[in-house]
Amino acid sequence: MLTNKRSSRYSSLGLIVGIVGVGIGLLTGFLVGASPLLIGLPIFSVAVLVWFFAKFEQAVIGLLVLRSALDTFSAQQLPAAFAVGLDGLALLYVILSLLTGQSVKVDKFWWFFAGWVALQGMWVILLPLGGLGLDSTYLLEGVREWTRLFSWLMVYLLVMQLQGKIKPQTLITTLFLSLIIPLTVASMQMFVPSLLPSFLSQGSLGTGNLEAASRIRGTLGHPSTFATFLLLFIGLTCWKISNTRNRLPWLCLLAILAFFFVSTKALTMTAMLFMFVFVMIAPKLNLVNLIGGILLLGLVITLFTSTDFGRERLGSLAETPLLNPDMDVWRAILLSWTDGNSFNWRIAQWHFMWEAWKNAPLLGYGLNTASYVTVLQNEAHNDYLRALVEGGIVGFTTFLALIAAQVYRLVHFMSKSEKNSSQQNFCFVLIALFSAILLGMFTDNIWKHTTLLFYWWLSLSVVGWDWNEIPSSENNINQFQVSYLNNERS
Repeated sequence: MLTNKRSSRYSSLGLIVGIVGVGIGLLTGFLVGASPLLIGLPIFSVAVLVWFFAKFEQAVIGLLVLRSALDTFSAQQLPAAFAVGLDGLALLYVILSLLTGQSVKVDKFWWFFAGWVALQGMWVILLPLGGLGLDSTYLLEGVREWTRLFSWLMVYLLVMQLQGKIKPQTLITTLFLSLIIPLTVASMQMFVPSLLPSFLSQGSLGTGNLEAASRIRGTLGHPSTFATFLLLFIGLTCWKISNTRNRLPWLCLLAILAFFFVSTKALTMTAMLFMFVFVMIAPKLNLVNLIGGILLLGLVITLFTSTDFGRERLGSLAETPLLNPDMDVWRAILLSWTDGNSFNWRIAQWHFMWEAWKNAPLLGYGLNTASYVTVLQNEAHNDYLRALVEGGIVGFTTFLALIAAQVYRLVHFMSKSEKNSSQQNFCFVLIALFSAILLGMFTDNIWKHTTLLFYWWLSLSVVGWDWNEIPSSENNINQFQVSYLNNERS
């Protein structure tokens, strides 16, 4: 009976491998016909496929670390190709696992997330059917956005398969390797931009003045995107500091990250950092935490105001209805066309988006269409308003439901885990980070920061692991040691 089961599994696996081989052969023939230079692509794909299944844990971690270096090549569609490839690997892994009788690890939140992603596909379907505020011209935008959401779901799924094979502390610590390339490029953008290719140098930002062009962005395409990426790792560094005895290296890394964070000169991200620090120190307010928080924020403020651009950004707040009682919203909208004030521009954009939403209030205009519904033809710079415009009342409700589910998950595992444990501290850091993200979503396009959310969903997956479980690799070593000692005694 056991032999029959094994032969059935091997025959299923052989069938899948045969189908994949035929597919790769057909693809190779097509690519050679299109361009002989593309013949290496299927060979590279086969190599990645073999590596993925032969060294699954190392392959998944390697792919996770690699993601932070790809956004620079957005014009070449490399991040999109990476997402599609990752989706394909995840789906193939699930299919092979089911056919060979192996378990696929998921949790309740993954099922909720999967249902949410599937529901977002409704807006892709309704667009060509004429059920939304725009027509099928924008179908490709919806497909791209849904694929992006689906890739986060697959990241969550792949990371879940590492549970029991690697310690969560080890996985999170390994993620710090993803800082190496972005920080290296950011350093060169600051000090030796002439050594970088044009697509990596600071001058390609397309900003109107030299000071704005000096904003670093690492490999992540935009200073704000780089800043939120750094903020995530500032949070993870704080978690490492609270869970290790040798704190000096991590304190040095925290100072380095803070320096690069301020060098992005992103004012919204600075407000997010303030929120993160506030949430971190408020529940455990003591002299050490207070001094640490003040020093960090003091460093950020000092560095931010040390440049003309930083002072100009702060001074522009006085020319908005927020700090100027003599200026109303309509004057801010009119001035936004000429004064170059990004805050007044945001007010104008939000007004036009609100008016556009009134024309399609229930189901909105479709995924990733916010930049097409106003005369300014730009991103929403407010993720809540974007969700309302793109998904209508229905889509906005599902967006809030996803936010609430994440908060519930973090609070649930923080209260469930042991007091002052590594898991509880990790949950608390993620709550502080999520509070900062929710704040930043009021004035920026945080939902568009794919790299940040790539690592965010990864972290959210790790939260639900059994942090006291011994990984299978270590368990095998322990069993070998016990067996060896027993043999020696006998």
